[in-house]
Amino acid sequence: MDPVSFFLVFLAIVLVGAALYLGAGIVRGRSIGSGLDQPVPNLPAVLLPENAKPADIDSLSFALGLRGYRMDQVDQVLEELRDQLQAKDREIERLGVLVQQPRREGGETGRTQP
Repeated sequence: MDPVSFFLVFLAIVLVGAALYLGAGIVRGRSIGSGLDQPVPNLPAVLLPENAKPADIDSLSFALGLRGYRMDQVDQVLEELRDQLQAKDREIERLGVLVQQPRREGGETGRTQP
């Protein structure tokens, strides 16, 4: 047997063995790199203040993980949340002004003469 043929047979045996080893690990419920799924305990929690404002959403930062969420999807959801908070704040402001206007107008012009 020439050296090239011997090398190819050896390589085929190694590849088949590796495939069987990895396949057996996945079948048993153990995935490759399963030790990396656990969160790092020394990282601080990502928290929002009690009365979050849109700027608080912009300043959020999450730790990167090997098997985490897709960053573009998280960013998209956070941007939508920020926009909804801004819209809510504007609507609350608008309604507050509307509530205050009748009180001011009614207090000044709503008086009747006895």
